[in-house]
Amino acid sequence: MRIREEAYWQWADAQLHSRSHDEELSDGTSIDVQVRLSRLGATQLFLGLYAKNGAALHEEYHPTRPGETMTRALVWGVERGRALATGALPLPQVQRPRLQA
Repeated sequence: MRIREEAYWQWADAQLHSRSHDEELSDGTSIDVQVRLSRLGATQLFLGLYAKNGAALHEEYHPTRPGETMTRALVWGVERGRALATGALPLPQVQRPRLQA
């Protein structure tokens, strides 16, 4: 089971039709890419990388992919996901809020 984080919940909207691509790599890392059209017609994309135990390694939500169809955005997301998962692209640093002492 995947443990979803904030980017997924910003993305989530069960009323919108979406297409998805799920892939598991040989090390157990899984890639979840979903695309959809917003209510205003913008192509949107969600990309998640998850460890074998389901923990989120990286999630990102793109509220718009200007000029891209759902199909093209899905291809871009899968390519990006594979590159992030294999180290061809570095994982972006997550800005976590600091706890105040």
